[in-house]
Amino acid sequence: MPRTFFVTGYPGFIGKRLVAHLAKSAPDARIVLLVQPKFLKEATQYVAKLGPAPIDILSGDVVDMHLGLSGPEYQRLCDEVTHVFHLAAIMYLGMPRETAHHVNVHGTRHVLELARDCRRLERLTHFSSAYVSGDRQGVIAEDELDCGQGFRNHYEETKFLAEKLVQRAKEQLPITVVRPTTVVGDSRTGEIDRFDGPYYLGMVLVLSPLVLPLPLPGNGVAPLNVVPVDFVVEATWSLAMNPKAVGKTVHLVDPNPMSARRVYELIAARSNKRLPRFSLSARAADFMLRLPGLEKLARPQRAAVAAVNHLALYNCHTALELLDGTGVRCPPLGTYLDTLVDYAMTAWKDRQGRAAEVAEADDPLDR
Repeated sequence: MPRTFFVTGYPGFIGKRLVAHLAKSAPDARIVLLVQPKFLKEATQYVAKLGPAPIDILSGDVVDMHLGLSGPEYQRLCDEVTHVFHLAAIMYLGMPRETAHHVNVHGTRHVLELARDCRRLERLTHFSSAYVSGDRQGVIAEDELDCGQGFRNHYEETKFLAEKLVQRAKEQLPITVVRPTTVVGDSRTGEIDRFDGPYYLGMVLVLSPLVLPLPLPGNGVAPLNVVPVDFVVEATWSLAMNPKAVGKTVHLVDPNPMSARRVYELIAARSNKRLPRFSLSARAADFMLRLPGLEKLARPQRAAVAAVNHLALYNCHTALELLDGTGVRCPPLGTYLDTLVDYAMTAWKDRQGRAAEVAEADDPLDR
């Protein structure tokens, strides 16, 4: 009987890339996607572009009991699913804690319940995050989770709580946990679906109308650990098919990250600018972003300021060991940074242009 892959979190950015990779790598496998009702039309359009691959879309939600599926739909999954890829999560940093907990923690609990009911289950691949380490600094190992850390936002906290559920379930289920750092665009095309965190900060710094770009918040000596989406997808597929990865937790990270300042110096150079020698302290930048009127809009940017000044080093020994000999490796950021910046600058300017057109069309004085 052919394998059946069940994927949550579609059509998210990583989810779209992963499903396309699954369809290409295992053309005989059946792929089942759990899609929220509000995304059904979009998901159907993306699936249609994948050709004749056997892909089914089920309308449901991880937050609901039995994932919001009918009895027959749920039972069929229990009878057929061999691999579960759990990507569904809410990442928006401005979300209420209750919402984050509902999706990220309760949603993971429901996926684990499904996995326990799948009689043919070979692997559950759970997408966690390197940031479950919260405010810890120094070297962080892959087999560490609960070390008394604090959390800088609800996303980190709820992903930590979700992973605790998954780690306990390893005693009964064949599970692999992957923890990517910040996922950026494709290393070959630069394609990305949104600008937030380090991306947004980079664009604001170097595309401001000032002759000199804005100063980098903080001293920028901390490593800026980012990974391209194509590496994350290829590594996930390889690990899901590797029997030695059962029971393992892996950091999908850049083993040799550049400092944040070096990265932004290179980005500025692409705009024919140079970062000022002086810097704005991270504390001052955070204070400014907390001012009334800015606080709500600036939460993602505050997270970016924290990220570029956080001295955390993610050990990836297990990942390197399991991916050795597969040809899958995280490319050095310097080899694809220009590609990211070129795509981002074009997309950013297009977006700003569309915003200007809308503003002009809506000008209340133009009547």
